[in-house]
Amino acid sequence: MDFFELVKLSLISLNANKMRSALTMLGVIIGVASVVAMISIGEGAKGLITKSIEDMGTNLLFVMPGQMKVGGGGHGMGSIQTLTFEDCREIEKNCPSVVGCAPEISKSAKIKAGNQNTVTQVVGTSERYPEVRNTKIAQGRYFTSLELHNQKKVAVLGQSVVDNIFFNIDPIGKDILINRIYFTVIGVLEAKGQSGFTNVDDMIMVPVTTFQKRLFGLDYLRNISVQVKSAELMDSAEQEVGELLRKRHRILNPDDDDFTIRKQTEMLNRMSDITSAFTMLLGGIAFISLLVGGIGIMNIMLVSVTERTREIGLRKAIGAKKADILKQFLIESIVLCVMGGLIGILSGIGMSYLIAKFGNWNTSVSTASILLSFGFSIAVGLFFGIYPANKASGLNCVEALRYE
Repeated sequence: MDFFELVKLSLISLNANKMRSALTMLGVIIGVASVVAMISIGEGAKGLITKSIEDMGTNLLFVMPGQMKVGGGGHGMGSIQTLTFEDCREIEKNCPSVVGCAPEISKSAKIKAGNQNTVTQVVGTSERYPEVRNTKIAQGRYFTSLELHNQKKVAVLGQSVVDNIFFNIDPIGKDILINRIYFTVIGVLEAKGQSGFTNVDDMIMVPVTTFQKRLFGLDYLRNISVQVKSAELMDSAEQEVGELLRKRHRILNPDDDDFTIRKQTEMLNRMSDITSAFTMLLGGIAFISLLVGGIGIMNIMLVSVTERTREIGLRKAIGAKKADILKQFLIESIVLCVMGGLIGILSGIGMSYLIAKFGNWNTSVSTASILLSFGFSIAVGLFFGIYPANKASGLNCVEALRYE
């Protein structure tokens, strides 16, 4: 009996017990759908984080105050105040591998426009921010180096801030109160959403000099974004920036650095590792449900062997070999898993779509996840079908015929 005849025979047998076959496949359907959906969530999260980090800008170094050493010790990152606006200017001026720098410092503040209020992040930075951090202006303009130098009270708003306090009114030229100080709106940033660990749409950009001297009375920076000329010069730029800051901060030993330099690629790789582990965790949980479905198939196949004992004895009596019986029940188990796998894949794609639409999750169904889950479902059918098939093929012909 060839393969296709065995498949046809399996389908006839499964059709004879429609409800039982459907319930048996349900475990595989749920397992495969879970694998596809869970991996799509993990891949979607990975893609979203990768895009958000890339959207920060290209070829970036991030200089942060403090130092975190392996095994403890050193200055805690964020616990000391060592970076200044002058550090930023000197890096831009004296590091050959650097294109530009953007200082950053932020604080939460109460914003008022007319009778509308909101609380958002106010970011002090320089005129180089849009270029360095790959941010575009949707309306109006950005502040200039002259406005930065003169500590002008001008502001560029994120799109969410505009929506919260201006609604459908054109904000350009309007005044807003930031911590009870009047600022003139000169521009609106293009909507960008989450970028790295911050939401640029929910920010207000002001000149860093104005932020430090007129708003909050601060002298330090939260970090400095450094744009490097090319990816090939990242290591050179890191070395140049480190040497310059050590000279400015009078540090002789690099182990005593009061700053930390991180590459954009390091952040990307680290987040990629985290999301990959997250994907594997979700996939592993889903694979467990697929294994449970496989156990259900084995149980039903054992019941089927018992119910069809006389049929097995009759087939052996008319010349069926042990291998024929083995293949028949094994293929029956695989057919169950294949059918359940196909339905499960369609269900998993549907689940991913619904999660993305109604749960506001970023999902990404990959060909690899479909092939992996489908291949695993076939493997489950083969693995859990071997024992029942072997039991069926090992029945004694005479005893099987006498079975009641």
